[in-house]
Amino acid sequence: MTPQETVERALALSRADDCVVIVDEGSTANLRFAGNTLTTNGVSRSSRLTVISITGQGVGVVSRSAVRPDQLADVVTAADLASHEAPPSEDARALVPGGQSADWERPAEPTSIGVFRSFAPALGEVFAGAETANRRLYGFAEHLLTTTFMGTSAGVRLRHDQPTGRFEINAKSPDMSRSAWTGVATRDFTDVDVAALDATLATRLDWAKRRIDLPPGRYETVIPPSAVADLMIYLYWSAGARDAADGRTVFSKGESGTRVGESLSGSPIRLYSDPAAPGIECPPFVLAHAGGRDNSVFDNGLPLASTDWVRDGTLTALIQTRHSAELTGLPVTPQIDNLIMSGPAGGRTPEEMVAGTERGLLLTCLWYIREVDPQSLLLTGLTRDGVYLVERGEIVGEVNNFRFNESPVDLLGRMTEIGAEEQTLPREWNDYFTRSIMPAVRVPDFNMSTVSQAN
Repeated sequence: MTPQETVERALALSRADDCVVIVDEGSTANLRFAGNTLTTNGVSRSSRLTVISITGQGVGVVSRSAVRPDQLADVVTAADLASHEAPPSEDARALVPGGQSADWERPAEPTSIGVFRSFAPALGEVFAGAETANRRLYGFAEHLLTTTFMGTSAGVRLRHDQPTGRFEINAKSPDMSRSAWTGVATRDFTDVDVAALDATLATRLDWAKRRIDLPPGRYETVIPPSAVADLMIYLYWSAGARDAADGRTVFSKGESGTRVGESLSGSPIRLYSDPAAPGIECPPFVLAHAGGRDNSVFDNGLPLASTDWVRDGTLTALIQTRHSAELTGLPVTPQIDNLIMSGPAGGRTPEEMVAGTERGLLLTCLWYIREVDPQSLLLTGLTRDGVYLVERGEIVGEVNNFRFNESPVDLLGRMTEIGAEEQTLPREWNDYFTRSIMPAVRVPDFNMSTVSQAN
C-alpha cells in the first residue's frame, strides 16, 4: 500500500467528525569514523502513521511505526475512541480547507549510501593527510530524507520531501590534550568541502599548542555562527505567544500583554524564518503531529510564508496558532523549521572580525545549554573544543574553558558588530534543528562566569 493509499483508506475508515492523517516515510544513510578510520556505515528505513481524530472539540491522536495494512483499522479506531473520550480542546477550529500538492501522487524516494559518492573519497584523502600530520579525526556524516504525506477530511492533500544532512568532525592531538570541532549542515553533501574543514581544524590545533589560563570575567568575545545559532534557536523556541501572553517568558508584558513592538536592539538586526530560503528549505505548511501551546492540530495544512520575528531590532512577531492569535490580537504566525539572522550590509567574516580585535576571545562552540530563568531567558552552558585568546588581531593561544551565563535577548542589545551571515550547524541543537543561517557577532562583555574543567 502506498503512503497516499494509506492516507485515503485511513480517512475513509474514520468515524470521527473530522480527521487528519499524516504518513512519514523516512530513510537514513550514515558514515562514522574514529582515529582516521571509517568504523561503520549503514542505511535504514522507517515509516510512521499518525491519525488525528476530532469528535466535537475532542481530539484523539494515535501514532504508530511500521503499520501493516491489516493494522490500519485498529489505529484509526483507537484514535476515534480517544477523541470521544477527550475533553474539549480550547484551540478547536474548523480544519484548514483543502489544497493539493502538484506532486501528491509521486512516490517517496529514499536516500541511499550513494549520497556520499563524492564526499567519501574526499574524506579518505583527509584521513591520509591527518595520519601523516599526526592528527586524529573523529566524527560522523548523516543524511536523512523524510517524505511527509498529509491528508484531511477537509480535502487537504499535501506532501513535502525534506532532506537533512549534517557532518561533524573533531580533530585531536595524539595525546588527546588538544581538541577542535567543526561541522556543517547540507541538503545533499555535494557542497561539503572536507579538505577546508580539516585545514581549519589543523590550524586550531596549532593555536592550542600554547595554553593560557584566564580567570572568569566579562570578555570582548567574537562568537562564531554555530554558537550564535545555538543561542538564537533557543530564543526562537522560547518565543511562543501563548506563554508570553500568560506572563511566563521574557517576551511577556504585564499580566496579559506581549513585548511585540518593543525594540530589542539598536542595531538593524533581522531574525526571521522563510520556508523557501535557499539551502535551508523546509515545509511550507503547518505540520503538527500533536497539539501544544505553540502548535495546533487544527492548523494542519495552513500555508507558511516568510516571517520576521525581529526586524530592524524590534520584536515584530511571536509564534502563533490561530487560537493564540485570537487571544493576543496579533497575526497568525506559526512556527517554521528554519531560522535566519542578519545585520547591516557589508558584515565581515569571522576571520576579519578577529583581525580587528585588540584583545578578546574567539569561541568555537557552546554545549550543555540550559535555561536558568525564563523571565529573562538567562541561559547557562559551557564552552567546548577551543576558546582562543586574540591580541592585536592575532590568535596567541588557547585558553581554558568557561561556564557562561547570558540571555540571548539581552545579547541582541549588546552586540557591537554583526558579521556576514552564512549557513551553519548548531553544535548543541543539531539533533533537532539543523536549518540555520547566522552571522558571527561581537559582544564587548560576554559573561564567562566561572572556569570549567571540561576539555
